[in-house]
Amino acid sequence: MSTGKRFLSQAKKATLTLLGFICVAVGIIGIVVPGLPTTVFMILAAWLFSISNPRFEKWILELPKIGPAISNFREGLGIPLKAKIFAFSSICIFTALATILLLENLFIRVLIIAVAIFGVWYVIIHLPTRKKILDEK
Repeated sequence: MSTGKRFLSQAKKATLTLLGFICVAVGIIGIVVPGLPTTVFMILAAWLFSISNPRFEKWILELPKIGPAISNFREGLGIPLKAKIFAFSSICIFTALATILLLENLFIRVLIIAVAIFGVWYVIIHLPTRKKILDEK
């Protein structure tokens, strides 16, 4: 491999690793900020680490609370019903607070409501519920 390609490969790996750590940081912030998802950013971080740095992928998969959730997602097992209800509730509460109490700009209100509707639709329709999958087996 030429020096230029090796450098590009190393730069790509470093960039993906940095993006992975940014996702981890946002995921950690999401633990305490309602409406900001944790698991989605950790899944994204695990994917980025799987491409760039397997050592960090292993680290994130071994985290006690988030590792099993990532593994279940990768295996197509979905998320527990409790987590789905929590996600739905968080989206609704955050949207209501943001649009009613905090924001005055109509365009931003409509944008947040549209994103919230998409989020609720995605959580309810596209994310499999673990209970349903386990019952089918």
